[in-house]
Amino acid sequence: MVKKRTPNIQNLAKTMRHTPTEFERLLWYHLRDKFPQIHFRRQYQIGKYIADFVSLKSKLILECDGGQHSKEKDKIRDLFLQSKGYTVLHIWNKDLITNLNGILTLIYEHIKK
Repeated sequence: MVKKRTPNIQNLAKTMRHTPTEFERLLWYHLRDKFPQIHFRRQYQIGKYIADFVSLKSKLILECDGGQHSKEKDKIRDLFLQSKGYTVLHIWNKDLITNLNGILTLIYEHIKK
């Protein structure tokens, strides 16, 4: 099955990969360090959405969330991604700083499934 990619979304994803937030950089560092066997992709397009981090093999999406996120838009987006077989974990930026080990444990538990 050939996946259609929208050029504007592809360009946005590329720009986002080159300009990550400090929280995305922190999580990316730990994903590569703690889970080298799981291939996570950054700012990956799925349909008309861009996932912050996705493991295609594990069907796991990690979203770094800050104050800019809309619960209504996230709900619609999550339902779409779940319909494609993905599990979506929202990780609050504050939790990355205050509970990094807990976040990494949560990710590990979902990868084990």
